[in-house]
Amino acid sequence: AQIMKQPGVQFAYTMFRADYPQMELEVDEDKAAQLGVDVSEMLSSVQTYFAGDQSLNFNRFGKFYRIAVKADGIYRTDKEAFNEIFVKNNLGQMVPVNTLVTLRKVYGPESVTRYNLYNSLTINVVSTPGISNGAIMETLEKNVLTKLPGDYSYEWTGLSLEEKSSGNQTVLILSLSLLFVYFLLSAQYESYLLPLAVLLSIPTGMIGSFLGTRAIGLDNNIYVQVGLIMLIGLLAKNAILIVEFALQRRRAGSSLIDSALEGARARLRPILMTSLAFIAGMVPLMFATGGTATGNHSISTGAAMGMLSGVILGVIIIPLLYLVFQYLQEKVSGKKLTDNTVHNTND
Repeated sequence: AQIMKQPGVQFAYTMFRADYPQMELEVDEDKAAQLGVDVSEMLSSVQTYFAGDQSLNFNRFGKFYRIAVKADGIYRTDKEAFNEIFVKNNLGQMVPVNTLVTLRKVYGPESVTRYNLYNSLTINVVSTPGISNGAIMETLEKNVLTKLPGDYSYEWTGLSLEEKSSGNQTVLILSLSLLFVYFLLSAQYESYLLPLAVLLSIPTGMIGSFLGTRAIGLDNNIYVQVGLIMLIGLLAKNAILIVEFALQRRRAGSSLIDSALEGARARLRPILMTSLAFIAGMVPLMFATGGTATGNHSISTGAAMGMLSGVILGVIIIPLLYLVFQYLQEKVSGKKLTDNTVHNTND
């Protein structure tokens, strides 16, 4: 009932029933001992009578046959069936089972399942259209599941468990992606400082990606993470274009400020063209419908919004980052790119 009251929940259901009518069988062990009846043999006879038992197998006429023993259906429909069950005692006498057992009508669960060795029940929750699974899971954890009694707990399972665990891997995935890009740029620029001008420009797009997905109610699922990895490459490409051209101008003799401005000015048009074309390609996916709509919305919205913010903020931040780290690089190395160029020319 509490789950159904939560916002975004269309309906919730469970197959668990605690009021299923049952018959409880209680054995009078003292009386069974007096009559010389083994309780385990008696219960085995009752089980065979009602539930059946595969006694043996045999081969005949080239075929394999199974022999199953069970009372006919009309003889096991009610508690009067115990009048027809007899068990042999240690003296070889047949003792009626109904003299050793007591039947009581009770109510309990129809079936008991276990999850991680604990008794459990499964609750399925369906969200309303437009609400992501991650948002519903977060709402249930906050308002319902964390308020369970102390001797109760909960676990996600199936696709919900995979979605929950994959959402927590974002930091690891992004860190590995950035580390890979950093090593490539370090080899290209032969510097451990200048690649930071490229990497530190990437958050300008990631901010837009997270804000865009949150604005339309999407959670941080695997599709958003794939879009972020793609976005890292595209934003790094834009930064590399500006930094590379700025380095060329710096080697040609321009000052740090002039080379940064010339790099941003010269690469602004190709960056805008490629970025806007990418955003335009994402627009149809942002308005997709059908069974794969959620995945299309996640990967397209995060990538498009991230690219938009990355372009707007990147053309300002990337030249500033280049200016700072190129200055530090020249300070650490003790030589300027313009000095190297003049020296090589004189040689």
